[in-house]
Amino acid sequence: MGHFGVEGQSFVLNGEPIRILSGAVHYFRIVPEYWEDRLLKLKACGFNTVETYVPWNLHEPKKGQFRFEGIADLPAFIRLAGELGLHVIVRPSPYICAEWEFGGLPAWLLADPGMKLRCMHEPYLKHVDDYYDQLLPLIVPLQITNGGPIIAVQIENEYGSYGNDKNYLNHLRDGLVARGLDVLLFTSDGPDHHMLQGGMVEGVLETANFGSQACRSFEMLRRYQPDGPLMCMEYWNGWFDHWGEPHHTRDADDAAAHFRDMMALGASVNFYMFHGGTNFGFMSGANCPSRDEYQPTITSYDYDSPLSETGEPTAKFYAVREVIAQFETLPELELPEPIPTMAYGTIAATESAGLFDQLARLATPIRTAAPETMEALGQNDGFIVYETFVSGPRDEQELVIQDCHDRALVFADDRLLGVIERADKSKTIQYAVPEGGARLRIVVENMGRINYGPYMLDRKGITEGVRIGNAFLFGWTTYCLPLDNLETLDFASAEPSYPQPTFHRAVLNVEGAPCDTFLETSGWTKGVVYCNGFNLGRYWEAGPQQTLYIPAPLLREGENEFIVFELHGAKKTELNFVDRPNLG
Repeated sequence: MGHFGVEGQSFVLNGEPIRILSGAVHYFRIVPEYWEDRLLKLKACGFNTVETYVPWNLHEPKKGQFRFEGIADLPAFIRLAGELGLHVIVRPSPYICAEWEFGGLPAWLLADPGMKLRCMHEPYLKHVDDYYDQLLPLIVPLQITNGGPIIAVQIENEYGSYGNDKNYLNHLRDGLVARGLDVLLFTSDGPDHHMLQGGMVEGVLETANFGSQACRSFEMLRRYQPDGPLMCMEYWNGWFDHWGEPHHTRDADDAAAHFRDMMALGASVNFYMFHGGTNFGFMSGANCPSRDEYQPTITSYDYDSPLSETGEPTAKFYAVREVIAQFETLPELELPEPIPTMAYGTIAATESAGLFDQLARLATPIRTAAPETMEALGQNDGFIVYETFVSGPRDEQELVIQDCHDRALVFADDRLLGVIERADKSKTIQYAVPEGGARLRIVVENMGRINYGPYMLDRKGITEGVRIGNAFLFGWTTYCLPLDNLETLDFASAEPSYPQPTFHRAVLNVEGAPCDTFLETSGWTKGVVYCNGFNLGRYWEAGPQQTLYIPAPLLREGENEFIVFELHGAKKTELNFVDRPNLG
């Protein structure tokens, strides 16, 4: 059994002072077969601790249905880290941010129209408590006090950036303790007055999150916490990308210099991120700086970190290790063997199936008076199709989706009228209904729930209604398309008879042991790609990301099925596999 805690201005491990050198490595952004590779590289860089968030929505995708296997096997990840000689910091907050879908909160919370998040709202707290009843018994045996590698656990996450409900924070703290957590508890917030005032918990260590100005940041922390060790719980040494924006990078020497400043102050540090990984599936989140802005996050979470998305050491890795070596004695650098990559070349997608032709195979129609949100219909993510009939004739007026979350393709009698985007208010559709009326179909894409800030009550689909001019349209048939199972698709039928969102199927033959590879998405417009049934994530010609990462464990020797769900159309229905990523 061991002990980790605070004595004076230091962290102490089993009675001896220790500086925590930690790196964030999210098990849920890495295929399990590569966990060991990433953790060994963390240790080789000179770090003694790994930190990970725990996303509630991964582990309880539907109320009462819990998942802790495969990429969601948190206990296995923690045990592996311990076996490799690393300490573990766990951040199991109900909310994690992390540029992750809904900040880790499960979408089904929003099925309750009166839901209030991250406060002493009883329905919300009941769900949190139910989740903790399942999660925490898996963590308790892995604490250092029980012979495991976990040395510290976080309460909530950057709460001072969101609210000031201390009763809520105390409820979480007491809930952790009551369920058997007896390791060091901490909070983390930005080094600003309102953040520290709102996020600190009495009797709990506060840490700071920042990317530069270490002296100023720690001085602010000292104003609110005069005693205790200094720790930057999130050192932002890189950054993430939004669709349609430039790819973010940070100079390795600059990142190392600010890290050196913290080391010289005697501080402990957690790199956010040490290895970013990938937002597989529909799990990337979005930012919303104001009510009129919406910034969805890309599939890659490379983060310009010391390890690339594919686990390769970058210039930042070596610059950071050099800084650590100035303060700590490091052994000779030993890295695992590089993971090979392969350019598998170009294959043709020889089969296709139109979305509208396949609706009956993919979903059961739901009839409602007005359009309902995804959450109200029990859907977490993916796409949703709304269908109604509009009487005619009607003079040309604006067709309004009130309010579109997040991007809609509007069809009238199977003709695309246009696209309406939450992120681009300038896009509008004018439509004159012909004599005899028209069938209206609206395909709405959920591009990621907001993961940070005041607008997190982010329900998806059509949130208010559809109108032509000022007249609302009623009488809708809806098809929920989470696209979590494409086995019902019929590629044997005829090619789509008119332009519509389409599934394209191709087969890649792999000879010998599979290698990592990258699917080049240039030539395609916007959509999602599946490899052997696994959702690799979204692509979009808006960039900056131009390739999708395919880890070798997702492939197999012989035939591999790829399905591309393309919303608009491709210049060529070909898939080109290359051996290097292009993140813009």
